[in-house]
Amino acid sequence: MIGGGGPGSFFGMVHNRAIALDASRELVAGAMRTEAKAALRAAKDYGIKGYTNYQAMLEAVQKGEQALDYVTIVTPNFAHYEPAKAFLQAGIPVLCEKPMTMTVPEAQDLARIVKRKKVPFVLAHTYTGHPMMMLAKQMIKDGDIGEVRKVDSWYNQGWLATDLEKSGQQQAAWRTDPKRTGISNCGGDIGTHAFVAATWVTGLDVKKVSARLNNFVEGRVLDDDFNTICELENGGTAVITATQIAVGYRNDNGFRVFGTKGSIEWHQERAESLLVRHGDGRDVTYWTGAEFDLPAVVSSYFRVPSGHHEDFFPALANLHTTIERQIRTGRGEKGIPAAFPHPGVEEGVAGMKFIKAAVDSSKKKGAWTRL
Repeated sequence: MIGGGGPGSFFGMVHNRAIALDASRELVAGAMRTEAKAALRAAKDYGIKGYTNYQAMLEAVQKGEQALDYVTIVTPNFAHYEPAKAFLQAGIPVLCEKPMTMTVPEAQDLARIVKRKKVPFVLAHTYTGHPMMMLAKQMIKDGDIGEVRKVDSWYNQGWLATDLEKSGQQQAAWRTDPKRTGISNCGGDIGTHAFVAATWVTGLDVKKVSARLNNFVEGRVLDDDFNTICELENGGTAVITATQIAVGYRNDNGFRVFGTKGSIEWHQERAESLLVRHGDGRDVTYWTGAEFDLPAVVSSYFRVPSGHHEDFFPALANLHTTIERQIRTGRGEKGIPAAFPHPGVEEGVAGMKFIKAAVDSSKKKGAWTRL
């Protein structure tokens, strides 16, 4: 693991739990902090082999001193590209937190390496690991709701409704800093989740966007409120919004997809259910559970019967399961269930293009801007 260790870096432990969930993977090594002593101390806290930086860990792998099947990158945005590039060029699969990079050219460079090296890459949009979000994608692909006409996707939070970054809170400080987070705070952090909900779930690309970005909190340089209307490649419309100033909201992430034969609705805070509204008037709610007759490419990710809670950790674990299945299948192992097509490097490129187009559009007072 690269990053994710030490005080204030909560998501490394989230990944650690997700990695260990199925007892078929284990975290064995890490370069977990920028400062050398802190990096070794963080690795010791995890009970793993520590390295002072990712270069030292990669060198150990190349010398045969450290065995790694894949690398997980859990750093702030500015520190995704370089380690991802180094390990991909060495032929080592990568699971990387989103957004994939700081810029579109960096994202395109990683895409070229993945294509040339034919190495697995998974982009850690955690919510796409929820079986019901996976089912929504599969049902739309299978034509269950007909042609997609409109998508409404959102992510509402309220944790940055005040200038929390001035208190020294680590997560707020780096997310609102352009040098560490990039050209967009709200859009890059949670707007990308709403973007993936609109595009990955439907299988449709955004062609152009009209955007209005706001920074409501005084003194804040980057956006804390992100609003777009988009034209989809099939001529449909997507309304993709995100905000961090919705007082009282925590992680209200979800989507509605309206088709010619029905509609699909999913809410992250009620992640175990998927509502499908059919054109004949039937409303059907699907629930996570191993006994339901659902497509094997989805049900093979279930772990417990319905009525038992499966949520955030299993969702992230499912992304690790996908890259594990890709690796094992690539090695020629038999009997490996099919890997679900979770977001990868192409979705990472599309996300960066979307953020750039939205920022450019907002600067031009909402002018339509092509991705």
